[in-house]
Amino acid sequence: MKLSTRIQLSVMMFLEFFIWGGWFVTLGTFLGTNLDADGGQMARVFSTQSWGAIIAPFIIGLIADRYINAEKILGVLHILGAVLMYQMYQAEDISIFYPYVFIYMVLYMPTLALVNSVSFNQMQNPEKEFSGIRVWGTIGWIIAGLMISFLFHWDTPENTGNGLLKNTFLMAGIASLLLGLFSFTLPKTPPKKSKGEKVSLKQIIGLEALQLLKDRNFLVFFISSILICIPLAFYYQTAHPFLTNMGVDNPTAKMSIGQISEILFLLLLPVFFVRFGFKITILVGMLAWAVRYMLFAFGNGDELSFMLIIGIALHGVCYDFFFVAGQIYTNSKAGERYKSAAQGLITLATYGIGMLIGFEVAGMITDTYKISDNQFDYKMIWMIPAGIAAVVMVIFIIFFKNKENKVQYIDEPLNEETTEHIK
Repeated sequence: MKLSTRIQLSVMMFLEFFIWGGWFVTLGTFLGTNLDADGGQMARVFSTQSWGAIIAPFIIGLIADRYINAEKILGVLHILGAVLMYQMYQAEDISIFYPYVFIYMVLYMPTLALVNSVSFNQMQNPEKEFSGIRVWGTIGWIIAGLMISFLFHWDTPENTGNGLLKNTFLMAGIASLLLGLFSFTLPKTPPKKSKGEKVSLKQIIGLEALQLLKDRNFLVFFISSILICIPLAFYYQTAHPFLTNMGVDNPTAKMSIGQISEILFLLLLPVFFVRFGFKITILVGMLAWAVRYMLFAFGNGDELSFMLIIGIALHGVCYDFFFVAGQIYTNSKAGERYKSAAQGLITLATYGIGMLIGFEVAGMITDTYKISDNQFDYKMIWMIPAGIAAVVMVIFIIFFKNKENKVQYIDEPLNEETTEHIK
């Protein structure tokens, strides 16, 4: 790959995840402070990510894969996204805000696959080349958080109270416009399929891989993947408002520790996978979910603030040791014929169905344990997802039968299917 192309793709990835990290991390705090949203309303807003994940395969399968170059549709989607971000920036009521964020997520989620398509189209050896490009997406997410906390100080108690968190949408909108225009300069990535080629619903959403559920172990893993998304949703929806209410300084920047952790533990995953096998690896991931939420439940913003930081830092174990390990396992079970379909099915089940349920549960629990304005019984709010993670872990221990002591590691943790999660 030419150096100029590598730079282009790196800038594309940086902006792609700078945009997402620039507003999504602080969204819960913004909704509660600026728009007076309750837990149920927050759940509906966060659930737009799940609806976007459900609808995204249709945009990719019916349009991008058949009619329009990936880089062109990427540009159009991000320019439209910039317009929607500006509308979200101006919205002063949750009823006005919701339609814009819904449409935005429907348009944004397909771009996660599009940036991968543009990248892979330029690579001769994706397994070796993609990681060096994809890491810039994680860096973009981290930089967005650092800018919010240390450059603009929008997440300080005073500025949060004054409504300055709405500026995150303006920042993300400018980045979206830049990426939209920049996309038209990217290397050409023509459609994969001809216009006349038939495409079925099963192919689009990965239903061809349903036959894998006949395997008992894969069925147990599939169900566990959906259930573990319930505690995952708590983190996305509740963690930033929790840190803010606990009085933690620079909460957005501190949450970036989770992304740094993802990079570090992703490097350890191959060694752990080979040494201990799939079952132990995924159980460690589940255990980390329970431990992190117990740390959140009993930590505070003062002398026990280190417990909150450790909980954030466990994000790498939580995500990499369950979701990335699970994607590798899915890849090995599916084989060449159903590889893409199986990954699509898992994505639909987790980011779609699982997270949709999770956000609703998180919103309901938050409302149940609300004491007064900005006062919550966080001990109970965090102990519940900790308990859910523990139950899922027990189910997995009992019903997943480890037929082999070690699962050979497949050297594809950084390909299209296994890296889209890093933010």
